[in-house]
Formats: sequence, C-alpha cells, structure tokens
Amino acid sequence: MQDDSQHNEWSLETLAIRAGHQRTFEQEHSEPIFPTSSFVYESAAEAARKFGGKEPGNVYSRFTNPTVHTFERRLAALEGGERCVATSSGMSAILSTALALLSAGDEIVASRSLFGSTVSLFDKYLGKFGITTRYVELSDLNAWEAAMTPRTRLLFAETPSNPLSEVADIGALAALAQKHDALLVIDNCFLTPALQQPLALGADLVIHSATKYLDGQGRAIGGAVVGKHELLEEIFGVVRTCGPCMSPFNAWIFTKGLETLSLRMKAHCENALALARWLEQHPAVSKVHYSGLETHPQHALANRQQKGFGAVLGFEVINGQEGAWRVIDATRLLSITGNLGDVKTTITHPATTTHGRLSDAQKEAAGIAPGLIRVAVGLESLQDIQQDLARGLDALVTD
Repeated sequence: MQDDSQHNEWSLETLAIRAGHQRTFEQEHSEPIFPTSSFVYESAAEAARKFGGKEPGNVYSRFTNPTVHTFERRLAALEGGERCVATSSGMSAILSTALALLSAGDEIVASRSLFGSTVSLFDKYLGKFGITTRYVELSDLNAWEAAMTPRTRLLFAETPSNPLSEVADIGALAALAQKHDALLVIDNCFLTPALQQPLALGADLVIHSATKYLDGQGRAIGGAVVGKHELLEEIFGVVRTCGPCMSPFNAWIFTKGLETLSLRMKAHCENALALARWLEQHPAVSKVHYSGLETHPQHALANRQQKGFGAVLGFEVINGQEGAWRVIDATRLLSITGNLGDVKTTITHPATTTHGRLSDAQKEAAGIAPGLIRVAVGLESLQDIQQDLARGLDALVTD
C-alpha cells in the first residue's frame, strides 16, 4: 500500500502515475480491476457495520468499488481537492451536483458559452422543477454580479469555453460567489489539472467529463466532481441513491489515461498553437478563436491562470455554413465527430452538432456562427493536419 500522505511532496506528473493506488494483499504493481457487483463479509456483524457506515469497506459497486476509488483518489490529488466522486458521464456529474446542492426556487447564474447539453439540462429539466438559470457573458464580471439575486446558489462556467476559447477570471468569480454566499463550479475538462487547477484559484467544485482528455483515447464514457469533502458527501449521496455511477472497467481506463496526461496535454498545446497561427494566415479564414494567440481578448488572463492553452480551437471560414461544411467534408484524415479530447484530431460544425439544440437566438448570443468550425487538435503530425484542412480551405478561395 502506498502512503497517501506523500502526495503533498509529489509533482503533478508523479501524482498522475502513483496517487490513489492502495495495493491489495497480492502486492500488484499495476492497478487491478474489480469487476464485481457486491462484496462478502466474514460475519453478519461485519456486514452490519459496513452497511451502516460504522466501518470502512466495500458494500456494493454502485457506490463502493476499489477500482473506482483509485481513480477518485488520483483525480482528487491532481486537482488538489479533498475528495472526488466519479460518475457515469460528464453530464451526470453536472446533474448529480445540481440535485445535491439545489432546491426548487434556487437560481443558477451561468456562462452563455456552455456545452449545448448543459444548457438543455439547466433549462428543460432543472427548469421544470423550479430551478432558474440566468446566462451572462463569460468574461463580463459586471454581468455576473447583476444577474445574481438572494436566491442564487451556483455560478457555473466552462473556461476556456466551447468552442470559442473564451476565458473566465476564476479568482474574480470565486470572490463574487463568496460575497453572495453562492458556490462556484468550474467545468475543467478542456484543460484538465495538468493545465489548470480551479480549486487553487478559489472555485468550490470542479466538473470533468473524463471521456475527454482524462482518458485521452476515446475509449470510455465517464465523469467526475472534485472539491471539499462536505460538498462531495452530498453529491455522493445522489450517486449512491440514484445510480449514475462509474463502472470499474471505465475507472481503470481513466486511471491508466491519467498516467500520460501531462505529456499528452503539452503535446496537444504545442500542436494547437501552431495550427491556430497557421489558420490565422489563411485567406479563407476570417477569425480564429484560441486563447494562446496574442490577438485573443483574454490572452493575458489565460497566460496568468493556465499552464497551457489546451487543444480546442474554433475558426470561422468564408461562405458561412456552406463553406464550413465544404472544409469539413474535404478532410480525409481528421475524424468528423462531436467528441474531443482524443489523440486523434476531430472536427465538427458546432451550429448543427454540439450546439444544434440551441435556438437561433441562443446560438447568436453564444457566438456560434454558421461558418464556425471546431477542431480538437490531436497528436498526429502537424503537417498532416494542416494539409488535411488546406484541401478544403484552399478550395474556398480558388473556386
């Protein structure tokens, strides 16, 4: 068994490889998988103690599984949180957080630049239970404060945003939340703790779609919430009772994915910044959205609170949706898919895929233009990625 007290002595790269693994009596070197639904006890008294929470141990894999616990401990260590609760998906992580911490009549103030499914969850499903959401510009602190009322319980933001790479001042939002007795929740799946640690900047909770960069190879679906033990105990209660839990096999995949997280994120950032600079120079591209560019309006802020700029960028092409679809359809290497976070570069048209369920007014407010293309830059050769995009981009200006 490893001594978790050593975690405060280890770098992030070491934590990603070593943290959270408590060896069994077999003294295995690599983390094992425990694909079991339940656990047995030596006596009825032991079972009663464990079911009653009077003695630590495993009860039922919906809420206690050694493989899942390993992933949770490791991610908590990376984010600098007291505890992590793993869930079946990133969306179930957001849902579990809302169910645990909100009641009818409460309000959320959220960035307008959110994943489309998050907006649908807030408006369509939480809304019908009397929870109201107000949307504001991510970078406008005055708008955040103006939207808050005595009923505001959560501030929710993705930073950088999807797909425009907008950046929120996490420290300023944390101070605002504290001033109004609310909680700040940051979706950190685009940068991961390898590039940004929102808890250290004042956030109360961090949300992850583990499906993305925590895995890094597009193999499994999962989510997680990280923060202080008191808040996570409430969220754990929802997962335990309602069942949006992570499977042991997926937890093992994510645990192994974390081992290469720092290396992968550095390589993703290098490729993405070079591609963004190349796109800026192409005559078919009218605008590039990437916080690593000096021309980005929040570049200085991103440079201050992030260790890198991530792999996701958006760019707008001439001829609107027709032009965007032509560029996407001309690719031969890039994967046309709505997912991201993979070593394989992916490309999509946000207005008709990831944000397709938003109304035209919502798309316009969120900056989802018809000619916008999102690329999640992978780890292939940068030259090959550029050549694949150039096929369609060049055609737009030569036809």
